[in-house]
Amino acid sequence: MGIAERRLRQKDQMRSDILTTAWKIVKEEGWQSLSIRKIADAIEYSIPVVYDHFENKEAILLEFGKQGFELLTKKLQQAKKKSEDPAEQLMAIADAYWNFAFKNKEYYQLMFQVGISGCEMEKCIPQQSVFRELVQEPIEKILKQNKKAEVNSCLKYHTFWSVMHGLISIKMLGNTEIDEELNKMVLEDAVSGLIKNLGK
Repeated sequence: MGIAERRLRQKDQMRSDILTTAWKIVKEEGWQSLSIRKIADAIEYSIPVVYDHFENKEAILLEFGKQGFELLTKKLQQAKKKSEDPAEQLMAIADAYWNFAFKNKEYYQLMFQVGISGCEMEKCIPQQSVFRELVQEPIEKILKQNKKAEVNSCLKYHTFWSVMHGLISIKMLGNTEIDEELNKMVLEDAVSGLIKNLGK
């Protein structure tokens, strides 16, 4: 192995160490506790070394945001493939989205700014468009099957996402008045209602 290749490998390993340590801090203490200084102290690197790999804390958040969107997209694509029926696809997507949010709470909080202060996550918006396409396609199929060309599929997509995101946000922010089973039932009722509405 040449010197240049060894240096590149060491740089990649150091970057990986920084992200691994940052993720550990987030899992243990939450997003608000993450800082460049805390990462540097935890891995016993100097602060400038961390800055050599990431311009600032937002660059680290951006990396995690991209990872989250990639994981969410994969889960939703798998869910959608379970059926050719667009109504069943929407229900499967809603279920997969719900499961992702609570099995990957830290990713979800960052991706959609639930309970954390804003950062430069608008740079992750291109990854969000994949989610939109996954949801909007079966909506458009249902509208076409029911000869509803006048209905705005974009509006129906936003309705679908708003219901899911709203319920998940309420639960994540600690509303203990609504238990998990009831919350999931509300989600299923809302999505099935939306699907029925597409056919009217």
